[in-house]
Amino acid sequence: MLGSAGSISSNSPHLRRSGSRPVVFDLSEDVDYLLQSETSEMKAGGTPLSSAAIMPSPLLLWRFKVLLFFVWGFSCCKIGWDSVMRMGADLRDLFLYEAFLYYNPLLLVTMMVWLWGINLWVFSQSNIGYARIFDLDQNCLTHQEIWKCATWLTIIVPTSMTAYLYLYSHGEVSMAASQPVLLYAAMTMTLIFPFDIFYLSSRYFLLRTIWRIVLPLQAITFPDFFLADIFTSMSKVFSDLERSVCRMVHRQVATIAWFEADSVCGSHAVAIPIVLVLPYIFRLFQCLRQYKDTGEKSSLLNALKYSTAIPVIFLSALKYHVFPDNWIAFYRPLRLISSVNSFYSFYWDITRDWDLSCFTRIFKFSKPHTLSYLLYGRTWVYFWVIGSNLVLRCTWTYKLSAHLRHNYITVFTITALEIFRRFQWVFFRVENEWNKMNSKASVQMSMVDNPTEEEKLLGSNVHTV
Repeated sequence: MLGSAGSISSNSPHLRRSGSRPVVFDLSEDVDYLLQSETSEMKAGGTPLSSAAIMPSPLLLWRFKVLLFFVWGFSCCKIGWDSVMRMGADLRDLFLYEAFLYYNPLLLVTMMVWLWGINLWVFSQSNIGYARIFDLDQNCLTHQEIWKCATWLTIIVPTSMTAYLYLYSHGEVSMAASQPVLLYAAMTMTLIFPFDIFYLSSRYFLLRTIWRIVLPLQAITFPDFFLADIFTSMSKVFSDLERSVCRMVHRQVATIAWFEADSVCGSHAVAIPIVLVLPYIFRLFQCLRQYKDTGEKSSLLNALKYSTAIPVIFLSALKYHVFPDNWIAFYRPLRLISSVNSFYSFYWDITRDWDLSCFTRIFKFSKPHTLSYLLYGRTWVYFWVIGSNLVLRCTWTYKLSAHLRHNYITVFTITALEIFRRFQWVFFRVENEWNKMNSKASVQMSMVDNPTEEEKLLGSNVHTV
């Protein structure tokens, strides 16, 4: 049948189109090409379909990655534990305190990135347009990309910490001292790297927002005070970062020179309360700037809330600069001001940031119409958030006390709980802003659909010619 194809006339209508020149197909060449292709595929040992069939499934790859992650985690824990046990009991506590200082801020930052990814995932599931709220473009980071960054941080930071413990315990002090320095330098360079790799637009947005927080010379936007509020929860993280960088600059890493009371990077350093108070001062200036722009008295009340945290920080720092007998005279007013700050902040979270109006709505959850506009819609969630927010507000203010500096496990736990409290706060703060934007849009639409009497009269005099 194929052999007879060569006898077809070149002028056959089946091989030509109207008005075209004769077109001739040599079918014998096509047959030879197909035979050669089949022969080469048989020599190769299979077809493309068979090669695709041996590719592992995405689920298998994911399980393999999880297995590698657990093996890596177990190895880090085993090496770190063995390294610590090699040291003497007298040196072990000091060494752990120093190692913890370098790495606990980065571990807490990693935790914050993981929780922020969860925030974005819940927003996407709840149809909350967080890109519109934060005035982001369409290429903003999704929760998958945030989790990818958090995964790399989860791998890099503990690996560096394990290397630091292992090298120090085996006598390689200089190499051990270089581990936190290299880690801090690498993370700083990654954040400020000016080339278009590793989410340049998102890094630029973050750095620009931080600059606007430090110098509030322009109108305050929602991302400005939102990130500044998060920074107040991370004030202890910034304080530990400052102490770590101080020891790196003065070459005190992997030494006990910092343990001296008069050391520039020691527990008596004046920079500690200054760095602790800076996020609250930045937020205070934002409130004053907002009052200047809008004239709203609520901005002054919000500024008063942040101003109550400043005496707590500086009064607690006096423990290292006064005699123990005199410290009792400062401790009582410190406890009073801490209580004022905690309850004032709690009240502001409920009534202003979340707009739950605790004195009118908290006891009306049984009425479905009262909170029908809220997006999460489960009664127990609101009771849990309100109760935990009150407890953690009080705990967080206590953590700011300078006399807890050496209780690093306690401070780390309380700081992690405060970051978790802020993680809960984000849900309802963004939800409240989304509700405000939608209600404002609906009001504007109703004004367009229902013109005033004056607009109707003016419109009646307009005639089409």
